[in-house]
This record gives sequence, structure tokens and C-alpha cells, in this order.
Amino acid sequence: MKKSPESTNPVIRKISNAVAHREVTLALHAARAAVGVGMLLPGNSRWRGAGSLFLGGTTCLLAARHRYGTDGSDQVATLVQGATGLARLSRSTQTQDALLWYVALQANLSYAASGWVKLLGERWRDASALPGVMRTRTYGSEKIYRLTQRHPKTSKYVQHGVLALECLFPLVHLAGGRLTRPVLASAASFHVANGFIMGLGRFMTAFPSMHPMVAYTTTPASHPAVAGRDDRAVKAAGLLLAAGVAASAALAAQRRSTVLEGWPTSRRFVTRHGNELLYETGGDTGDTFGTSATFGTPGTPGTPGTPDTFGTGHGEEPVLVFAAGLASTSEHFAWITERFVNETDHPVVSYARAGYGGSLRRTTAPYELVESVDDLEDLVRGVLPAGRKVVLVGHSLGGEIIRRAADRLSDRLAGLVYLDPAHPAELQRSERQSEGSKALSETIAQASRYLRLGSGILMSRPEWLDRLPKEYRQRVFAQYTDARLWTAGKREWEAVEKDFRAFDGTIAPLPVPGLIIAAQQTVDQDPEQLLLYNELSHAHPGHGETGGIEVVEGSDHDSLLTNAAHAHRAADLIAAFLAEVAAARVPAARVPADAGQGEPQDQPQDAARTEGTVR
Repeated sequence: MKKSPESTNPVIRKISNAVAHREVTLALHAARAAVGVGMLLPGNSRWRGAGSLFLGGTTCLLAARHRYGTDGSDQVATLVQGATGLARLSRSTQTQDALLWYVALQANLSYAASGWVKLLGERWRDASALPGVMRTRTYGSEKIYRLTQRHPKTSKYVQHGVLALECLFPLVHLAGGRLTRPVLASAASFHVANGFIMGLGRFMTAFPSMHPMVAYTTTPASHPAVAGRDDRAVKAAGLLLAAGVAASAALAAQRRSTVLEGWPTSRRFVTRHGNELLYETGGDTGDTFGTSATFGTPGTPGTPGTPDTFGTGHGEEPVLVFAAGLASTSEHFAWITERFVNETDHPVVSYARAGYGGSLRRTTAPYELVESVDDLEDLVRGVLPAGRKVVLVGHSLGGEIIRRAADRLSDRLAGLVYLDPAHPAELQRSERQSEGSKALSETIAQASRYLRLGSGILMSRPEWLDRLPKEYRQRVFAQYTDARLWTAGKREWEAVEKDFRAFDGTIAPLPVPGLIIAAQQTVDQDPEQLLLYNELSHAHPGHGETGGIEVVEGSDHDSLLTNAAHAHRAADLIAAFLAEVAAARVPAARVPADAGQGEPQDQPQDAARTEGTVR
């Protein structure tokens, strides 16, 4: 419980610890029951205000300990109890009206936001949401589900009616109060039905507790019952909303500028498709990757294929080129790239694919995965001198991109390293991956849509982000709150899903050694994933000597990169692989006879690995 967000503050944690004593908890519940009974008795004294504040306050006090049930109904009940309690205790009619308007505006917001979010979901638009919910054990009803199947048109009308009620709820304030009774009656009926059918009994009392405030504020000002009502709260809310929109737009513009600018040491390269890739380099001199001096001169826009000078010579150690996953950032590799730059002689190149970060997608052609493969090939040949060997390192979708680039760059490659990679057969052979792809499609599409509307200011900071090196966090967060990342991810995922579902099942032999570094949760939760990794490993020469599959204990698809301990373990495995490759000197042309024929092994993959690629 101490790990919950509301317990991170030491003062709140001390209060929660005090409340957590059995005697205190029992006393609070007994007092809540007594006050609740008192609130049901007739009367209109100021003590009722104190009772409302007590109930709302103790709900908050007990929230850290009692996790069950702390959902929308509790939030609404606490909001109403707090506002009405303060209104009863206030002697100012202006303050009372402001508080009643506050609850009424919250009611409008709760219904409208819920409706518009539903409207953006395909299942509510095609009327499959209600039957889907009714089939669940938690909220479902077999009887109602069968009714939806026998009467699909009626089911569709009911769902679209709910959408219309919620989306258009704010219209209750129009028409001089004539819509108040039918709208509130419909909303109350909706909650009563949910109470009996879905078991949401507390919703049946919590949400209608806001309806009297809606009725009060929708009554025409000329009506005697509301004579002298102070409506300035509406104008104040409008000004606050306008200020919020302006602040959101300014913050979005500032974050977009930060994303497009890149690091002070970033440089650009233009590919055959006209895409302008932003990339960073580091190594050779031990400078810090991404935050200090790097090597070579920026690629000149419009002249793809012109090599830059990388470092102070060709050197002997291969350059590590990092390709990120779907809806991910090049900064995700920070723990690994920093390790190689500061502790080895291997230079590194990390880049953002077209549309991500500061990289610009200039081509207007429909996106296909081959475009990213072309861009990677152009970057390697255009940025690094012809004599320099490279090792491609790809995470998730980046792993599939480097695999497809291997044949094209066979004259330059020293090896491939896959970090929990995507496999082109995973959507066909893994039920978890196939099911997860549906949720992933919806998540990426909604994130892209919401962020284009300017809602980035509301986006919470993901927990994994604060596990990255400190100097990278602000820039990564700027990318995740920018619609460009999600739009690029949506474009890529649509092409990747189509490509993977059409895959013929054959992994062609690859010309260089390869290493697969898998996250433990990935291979523990899906019985098919390790088999896919095994097949990929067998496509490489010398997989038994200088490559194969390594598992990082305790890691998942994302923490393999974002957790320092897991990422450093991956870096150690990469370094060991590079040493083995150099020592073995495996000829590029040697391909084992059994390449591409995986050996069955019964181990699984992360249930949310496909969804994990978006985080």
C-alpha cells in the first residue's frame, strides 16, 4: 500500500499508517455508519454540512488502505459530499451558488467525456460493446446478452442512445430548462439499469446525487425558485478552460520544438526516399553519448550516400547501430549506448526512424516496412566510411528491420543483435500476440487521435521513464506527449500487421552471426515465442558458437532497456558476443545446413509484449 501514488508524500504516509491501525479503522467505519444514518434523517441544519465533509474526508483517509471500490462512484460521492458540505457551512449565497455550479459542471464533464471516449471506440460505433460487456463474468448478464443476440437492432439503438445521451448531456442547459426532466430521467434510468444488470449499485446512487445541482443550474434565472442565483461561475469556468487550452497549445508547441531540434550534437542525413533522419554518434574518444561532442559532419540534405568521417580513422572495432522498436525512441538505448561509449572501443550510432523524434518523413508514398529498411541501409552507407564494419542492434520491431537489412549490408556487417525482437510469424503462431495486436492497434490510434487534439498536457508521466538516465527523461517525455510519435507508430503498425499476417513462414539464412537477447517475462508467458526465437537463431551461421539465445532474468519487454541492471546485463552479453565473433572470425558465406529449422523448446513470451512495444 505504501507504493500507491497517494502514499508517496511522507505526511500522507504517516496519516495512512495511523489510520491503518485496526482500532482506528474500525472506529472510522463505525463513525461513518452513524453519520450516514444521521444524514438520512430529515432536517436542514448546518450539521449536515459537517456530516458531508466528514464522509468525504474519511473516504480519502481510508483510500490508501481500502483499494477495493475506489472507482468512479467513490470519486463522485466524495466530490458531491465535499461541495455540498462546504455550501451548507457557508453563509454566502455567492459561494453556495459557485459550489453548486461546480458540481453541475462536473456532471456535464463526466457524462460528456465518457460519451465522447466511447464514440471514438469502434466497438461502440458498430454496436458490439454491449454484447461484449454482457458476456463477461464481472459485469455481464447472460439473460441480457441473449436478448442482444435475438434483437440486434434494439441492442444497437440502445447503445447509440446511450452514446447520444452522454455526448449531448451538456445540451441540458439549453432550451430554458425544458430538457432538464427528460435528460435527467434518462440518465437516472441508465444508472438504475446498470445497478441491476451490471451490479453497479453504488453508481445508481452516486451519479444521480449530482442531478439536483444540474436541475438547479438549468432552471431559468427568471424562475422564483432560483431568484438571485449567481451564475458567474460559468464565466469563470469558461476563462479557466480557455487558459487551459492556451497553456496546452503552448506546451505542445514547446515540446514539438524540443523533439524536432534533437540533441545539440544531433546531425541529419537524407535517404533515397527523401526522408531526413536525425542521428547521434559517440565513441572513439569516450565522450558521453548524446550529450557531448560527437564525430563526423552532418549529412547534407539532398545528397544521400555521401560518407561522413566517423571518428579519427577506420579503426578495427565495428560500429554499433541501434534501431528502436515500434512507437519507441532512440533514447531507450541510453543505458546500453552510454556503457559502450564510456567503457569500450566500440563507436555507436543511434537514430530515429522517419516520423519519430526529429526525423522527418518527406516521402508521400504509402508506408511499407521496406522503406525503413532502405533508410537504415542508406544511413549505414552514407554516414560510415566504406571500410568500417557494423553490428546492427534492434529492439522489438527494430529487430525485424535489421534482419531484413542484413542481406543488403552483408559486405559491411559483423553481426546482428536482437533485443527481444519481433518475429514475422508471431501474429500467425502466437495466440497472445494475435490477440494483443487488436488492443495495440486501438491504443496507438487513440493516443494519436487524443494528442492531435492537444491533450498532451494531461498525459501522465509513465513510471518506466524515470528509470532512464536522468539527462534523457525530459526529452523522451516530450516525444511521448507529441502526436508525431504515435502517428508514426500507427502508420508503421498498420503496415507491419499486414506484412506479418501475410508472412510465408520461412526465415531465410542470414550471412552473419547473430545473438538474441530475450526478456525473461517474454519467454515465460508465451509457449510459442522461444520457438520463434530459436528459428531466428538457427538462421545465423555459427549460432552454437558465437550467437544463440540469452535470457535476461527478471526483465520484461521494456525493462530490458529501461532498467539499468537489465540493460547493463544486455550490454555485457553484447560485448561478449562481439568478442566471440572477433575471435571466431566466422566466414560470412558459411551458413549451416539446418539454418532456419528451429528446434522445439517449450518456453513462453510476455503476455503484453505486443502491447509493450507502444510504451
